[in-house]
Amino acid sequence: MSVFWILVILVGLAIVGFALGRRRAIGSAGGDPKTLHSRPNYYGVGVALAALIPSLALLAIWLFVQPLYIDAQVATQIADAAIPEGSTRGLMMGDIERLAAGFDQLESRGLMTPEEIAALGPDDDIRGRLGEVGLALGSNVSAETLDAARTFRSLSATGGILMTVAVLLAGAAGFAINLARVHHSKRARNQVESVILALLLAAACIAILTTAGIVLSMLFESINFFRQYPITEFFFGLQWAPNFRGNSDLGIIPLLWGTLYISLIALLVAVPIGLFSAIYLSEYAGRRMRAIAKPLIEVLAGIPTIVYGLFALLVVGPMLRDYFAQPLGLGNSGSSVMTAGLVMGIMLIPFVSSLSDDIISAVPQSMRDGSLGLGATKAETIRQVVVPAALPGIVGAILLAASRAIGETMIVVLGAGAAARLSLNPFEAMTTVTVKIVSQLTGDTNFASPETLVAFALGLTLFVITLGLNVFALFIVRRYREQYD
Repeated sequence: MSVFWILVILVGLAIVGFALGRRRAIGSAGGDPKTLHSRPNYYGVGVALAALIPSLALLAIWLFVQPLYIDAQVATQIADAAIPEGSTRGLMMGDIERLAAGFDQLESRGLMTPEEIAALGPDDDIRGRLGEVGLALGSNVSAETLDAARTFRSLSATGGILMTVAVLLAGAAGFAINLARVHHSKRARNQVESVILALLLAAACIAILTTAGIVLSMLFESINFFRQYPITEFFFGLQWAPNFRGNSDLGIIPLLWGTLYISLIALLVAVPIGLFSAIYLSEYAGRRMRAIAKPLIEVLAGIPTIVYGLFALLVVGPMLRDYFAQPLGLGNSGSSVMTAGLVMGIMLIPFVSSLSDDIISAVPQSMRDGSLGLGATKAETIRQVVVPAALPGIVGAILLAASRAIGETMIVVLGAGAAARLSLNPFEAMTTVTVKIVSQLTGDTNFASPETLVAFALGLTLFVITLGLNVFALFIVRRYREQYD
């Protein structure tokens, strides 16, 4: 049974448990809800939670542990001699999993029967059959790979059956035990609120643990990378020329330069436009204009970045090339730092505008009235009173926009190209850290090579930079923010 139908059954069990728990509570009180310790709904919620929480927890643990167990069992079936030259055990396991998934799809679509799948041999056109369902293998199918895929399917099917039985039994047991304990004197509200509090705490912990897991995963792989490649050459190298055959130059300086150069141009576009539009909306625009203009500006934040990238590739790049780069003799390519920077700046306008508008609007009206009462003009009041009062929040908004610019990928791929170089010419193609992370992890890669592991070192470096900007933004806001009554 699929996970979806297991969840459907558990939800149905919880609904039934809610109804029966509520009815049983009222029945134990002789039909008078006033004699219950808690409201009837609490008894129903208690039964529903007792059916859901143990079963969902078991399901989550099972889904995490079962793939690890199956991979370990299948990996022991592969002898070192069975691994093709130039491949690794990890790559072979990937082919085994894809082969097993392909067999499942062929069977589910009726393209092959279980008997036909069991009769397949290494000499049959297995790769061609997998192509019918859109799957591809990195190497030819050997007898060892075929046997391992069959073992993988068998263990997965057995594990799926056991998981279904165990999860449904856990839900039924929780349902029955809690329903039997429903009584008019039971402190149902206290128990339900304690469970809800524990769930909220677990949700907060999940967010923290997810962040920690991301950092640790990048850190461990980065350590493996630095064991193979000198750390000084990575952080201070001026050449980026990966070569999966060896002798790679993996200096991060050209990538950081392209990242910061494009981000700087983007901020030079976004900050003035965003800040001036925020001042207009909060200080000059009427209610009708504000109600129209602000949503239109915020629409920019909802446009997918791939659309911005296409706009840069098809419109902005050719325009800059034809009207600026070629006449000035600065380049002949539509992909450039200026192209990506301008389009990224347009994307960042709503970030700066909306945050700055909210911050400026929060400045007390009494400060404006006091300045105007002393004879200052509206422009002088905005320049000398409102903006300085809102400046910490505006700086925080700008730093958050900078973090967003540093992490952008699609606009850079389509607008700035993929050339890693150190240059001051804004009409030359360059690239960023995020683009190279994608390129190093694309295709069939060997995760034991420094050319692939460098992606994790790049990711960790980018994470530290953006984290530093976010922490600095929070520090500025909290340190210099004025508290108004």
